[in-house]
Amino acid sequence: MSVLLEFAIFPTDKGDSVSKQVSKVIDLIRESGVNYQLTAMGTLIETDTLPEALAIVNRSYDVLAEDSERIYTTMNIDIQKGKNNRLKSKVEAIENKIGQVNK
Repeated sequence: MSVLLEFAIFPTDKGDSVSKQVSKVIDLIRESGVNYQLTAMGTLIETDTLPEALAIVNRSYDVLAEDSERIYTTMNIDIQKGKNNRLKSKVEAIENKIGQVNK
């Protein structure tokens, strides 16, 4: 099974720039060992199970909640049985049709 979960999570009480706090979340994701892709508006992760993906979101919240009063989160989830490595294969499917895209 492939669980693609795209999410954005950040504190709303730290001013205009929250890269310091978001960097802690990205470090947590990187250390977890799951495949991920950072974008300007959020992060996409791929796990084998939904509980594993949601646990990363929960740990991300815990990291930010240590010194934040308010945290904003959005999530999109795509679950497909019998598939894996969709984080790369979905992009490759487009590139096979139109050529290289920005990543």
